[in-house]
Amino acid sequence: MFYIEVFFIVLALSTFFALGGVGSAVALVPILHMLGVNFNLSKAIGLFVNTSTTITATIMNIKRKVLDFKFAMPLALSLVFSAPIGAYLSKYIPQIYVKYLFIAFLLFAGTMLLFGKKEQKFKYDKPWVMVVLGAIVGVISGLLGIGGGSLLMPLLILLGFDAKKLAVTMSFVIPFSTFSAFLTYLSIVKIDWTLLGVATIAAILGGYIGNYIMHFHLNQKQIKKIIGVLLYIIAAKMLWSAL
Repeated sequence: MFYIEVFFIVLALSTFFALGGVGSAVALVPILHMLGVNFNLSKAIGLFVNTSTTITATIMNIKRKVLDFKFAMPLALSLVFSAPIGAYLSKYIPQIYVKYLFIAFLLFAGTMLLFGKKEQKFKYDKPWVMVVLGAIVGVISGLLGIGGGSLLMPLLILLGFDAKKLAVTMSFVIPFSTFSAFLTYLSIVKIDWTLLGVATIAAILGGYIGNYIMHFHLNQKQIKKIIGVLLYIIAAKMLWSAL
C-alpha cells in the first residue's frame, strides 16, 4: 500500500510541477521524508528522479540541434565533479543543518517563482562564471538531493545570460550533477530499489502528462505562483518539524 501511495503522490506532484515547467524533486524530497522515508534515501530518490525526467528533454534538445555544447560543457563538468562532494559531505554534516539549508532553498525557489522576473540586472557573461557558480551549486545540489537548476538559472539570468538559452542548457547539465551525486549516495544509504522504481516511473509519467496538458493554453504564470506557495507551505512544515 505504501508504494501505491507514493506512486500517486509522485504522479500528482510531477504532473502539476510539469505544468509550471518546474522539476518536482524540490518538493519530492521533503514529502518523501514526511512520509517516513529516510532523509538521505529521499535525497537519493530525488536525484535519480531528476536525472530520469531531465534526460528526456536533453535527448529532444540534441535532436532538435538547439543545444550549444560549447556554452554548456564548462557548467556540466563543474557540476559533475562538485555534486558528489556535496553528497559525500552529507555523511558528516548533522542532518538538522542540512534540513535548515533545504528550508532556505525552498524559500528561495518559492520566492523566485512568486516574485522573480526574467530580466538581466547586469551584463556579465564570462564563461568562467558558469564554472564557479556550477561548482558552488553542484555542492549544494548534491548535499540537498536536488537538481540545482532552480537555484542556478535565476543567478545566471541576473548575471546577463540569455534565459531561453539557459532553459535548454539546464536540461542538459542537470543530469550530470544529479546522477553523479546519486552514485555517491549509493555508498551512503541502502537503496530501496522498489521505491526508487515506483517514484521514477510515476515522475516520468507525470512529466509526460503535465507537458501534454500544458499545450492546452493553461496560464503557466499562475501555476508557477501556486507552486511557489506550495514550496512555502512545505518549508513551513519542515521548519515546524525541525523545531
